[in-house]
Amino acid sequence: MKQFLVKVIASGVLGFAVLGISMAQGVTKTVKTDAIKIEGAYTRATAPGQQVAGGFMKIDNKGNTTDQLLSASSPAAGEVQLHEMTMDGNVMKMRQVKDIAVPAGGSVELKPGGYHLMFLNLKGPFAAGQTVPVKLKFAKAGELEVKLPVNEVGAQHSH
Repeated sequence: MKQFLVKVIASGVLGFAVLGISMAQGVTKTVKTDAIKIEGAYTRATAPGQQVAGGFMKIDNKGNTTDQLLSASSPAAGEVQLHEMTMDGNVMKMRQVKDIAVPAGGSVELKPGGYHLMFLNLKGPFAAGQTVPVKLKFAKAGELEVKLPVNEVGAQHSH
């Protein structure tokens, strides 16, 4: 009986340690590979029943060649598309793009009113304080997993 209790307590402690590590990783604000670095990633809280949300971040390319963000996916949405918003006269238009170029030695910002990720068919509301896992696929850097903190509606960047 004593050994059983020791195993149960040890399992619980280990479980909390793993949970703590997972939660700490969830709020990482910078993710990088040798060439690509993601900073300031975030999304915003959604209203109940809302089926779409935007994802924002800065992508730095420290490499010597241009890379392209080809796609994104998330278990929190049925689909994640790459989008761009532009002004056509006095009308703001949003359209899907096939990729987003990240210049060699430069960066691109995914932000409101410009390039962004568009989460479609949300599997549930995005609640402030949570994180949304996203897998980004680059032409050269490959796949990179990022956890976007969910900010209050109206927040402009990651806290």
